[in-house]
Amino acid sequence: MPAREPWSAQVLYYLFKWTFLGPGFWWYLRGRVEGFEYVPRRGAFLVVCNHASDFDPPLVSCALGRPVAYMAKAELFQVPVLATLIRWYGAFPVRRGTSDRQAIQAALTALSQGWATGIFLPGTRTPDGRVTEPKLGAALIAAKAQVPLLPVMLWGTQHIRPSGCRWPRPAPVTVRIAPPIAPPPDTHRATLEAITWDCCRVLNQLHDRGR
Repeated sequence: MPAREPWSAQVLYYLFKWTFLGPGFWWYLRGRVEGFEYVPRRGAFLVVCNHASDFDPPLVSCALGRPVAYMAKAELFQVPVLATLIRWYGAFPVRRGTSDRQAIQAALTALSQGWATGIFLPGTRTPDGRVTEPKLGAALIAAKAQVPLLPVMLWGTQHIRPSGCRWPRPAPVTVRIAPPIAPPPDTHRATLEAITWDCCRVLNQLHDRGR
């Protein structure tokens, strides 16, 4: 397994971060990052996050200092220039309505290429950013790939562009990172559920600390 994601992704990541994403996160959103020392600098790992905004994927990547591969709807990969850029940046296509098996295989492929790969624990956005109904997909992927899970909590992103708001607002955002959690030793449901609820507990504890 490669120690890092492809060089082309690293170049695009730093270009995007230094010119656009970084200034937006640090200045416009008054971003804070806690626990940066827990981020592995080399090797693949699974980023397990809460989810409250469409802005979450790039903000997580900015805060971690490494590009993070996320699932993206397959239609985006039909746009010639955009398809190349988002592939370099780590996005992998998943068709809406497709089976979970295909999505899991796409994540496993990204991990095998050395990517930090992001999974939203609730599977979809929640109104307040807390996780109440976690899915088992992250634990299953970590078990199959035998990579650690890195809990990453985003606080305040639901206020960046609330319903009815056309442009992003300068809402304060905090990203908290917890120590990595070892992957499940097997894929038995009880094992996956235990690790999943451990991740859920950690994320909600970090979220409840507020700004």
